[in-house]
Amino acid sequence: MVSSINKVILVGNVGKDPEIRTTQDGREIASITLATSDSWKDKASGERKERTEWHRVTIFSDGLVNIVKNYIKKGSKLYIEGSLQTRKWVDNAGAERYTTEIVLQNFSSTLLMLDSNKNGGFDNHSSSSSNNHFAAEEIDDEIPF
Repeated sequence: MVSSINKVILVGNVGKDPEIRTTQDGREIASITLATSDSWKDKASGERKERTEWHRVTIFSDGLVNIVKNYIKKGSKLYIEGSLQTRKWVDNAGAERYTTEIVLQNFSSTLLMLDSNKNGGFDNHSSSSSNNHFAAEEIDDEIPF
């Protein structure tokens, strides 16, 4: 029996080019920011409103890091599945700080590129650490932005 679930699913656009770091033991880690947007019609004024949320995404899975390095850039549209994690760190002034991010690692993570290529199709550079694969065409029809 499952006692709890920690799963985040986002579809959004990459806000800036990915950052790739290397750990002391030589493993690469990718970091991206992903923007998701909501839009609605203001009842009082009738004008269209939009709100954007920014999400920090950290990728530890070697296969997914390679895809990020080679194919992801600012503006790329992604579907991701990961888990939410909060970590504590100490800044340069000695103050404790907290960061909450979506983490992609192990077998419970997915990253799919949803960008259209010039031929009207979809890029096929995707990887998943799980068995959940979604057709980009199916997801793109339901994206509200």
